Amino acid sequence: MNWFIECITKNYANFSGRARRKEYWMYTLFYLLFMSILVIASLVICTMKEMDSIATQHVVIFIVICAYLALFIPTLAVLVRRLHDINKSGWWSLISFVPYVGFIISIIFPLLDSTPGRNQYGENPKNM
Repeated sequence: MNWFIECITKNYANFSGRARRKEYWMYTLFYLLFMSILVIASLVICTMKEMDSIATQHVVIFIVICAYLALFIPTLAVLVRRLHDINKSGWWSLISFVPYVGFIISIIFPLLDSTPGRNQYGENPKNM
């Protein structure tokens, strides 16, 4: 949980430096848990008989979209830092927007081990 909190506070829009695999995958885990809980809660609220109005559904959808947009930048930032850790440019993160191929690449690249020692993006975070 600390990795997630650190990514959305201290490193909210930090696109420089490197991120360990642990930082990336812990952030991703809590991001998926948070968004899943939010979506499930939204579905439950929208299907409740008392809350069965279009206005309520729009408010719930608005909250989910706002949460997604608020977490978009730190998600992209941690991916860029993870790419830096394997000595790839942050521009590789754009491939994650390509259907199918991007999804596969955005899973494979973060699984790769860190570049040992210092690289052009900074010191190895494992050694810090």
